Amino acid sequence: MLQYNFDRIFKARGIARPYSFLLKHGFSGNLATRIKNNKVLRIDLHHIEHLCLLLKCTPNDFIQWIPNNDSNVDNNHPLYQMKLPSEEVNLVKTINSIPLGKLEEIEKLIKESIKDS
Repeated sequence: MLQYNFDRIFKARGIARPYSFLLKHGFSGNLATRIKNNKVLRIDLHHIEHLCLLLKCTPNDFIQWIPNNDSNVDNNHPLYQMKLPSEEVNLVKTINSIPLGKLEEIEKLIKESIKDS
């Protein structure tokens, strides 16, 4: 089953208040509530594009595939790429745990990595 998982990208981007973030960026209160609570069944493509632009991601970053128990899908099927890891990315928490002296070194490595992309 394909389903949305917006929590993962909000946590990865350090967005502690997704509802406020979405309102600030033009989403209606109703849609912001549904996105924040992962209660979205359908969403217009222009909203998906807007989210991707705001969060610097692709739809694959917030759509996950959870195989049904009775599903006989081969492990090499492309849908397995959309099966999200069980461990969530919480970059803010990770960064807050790094000693200050190491942050400069990490920042330099990140900037070099982004420059090379």
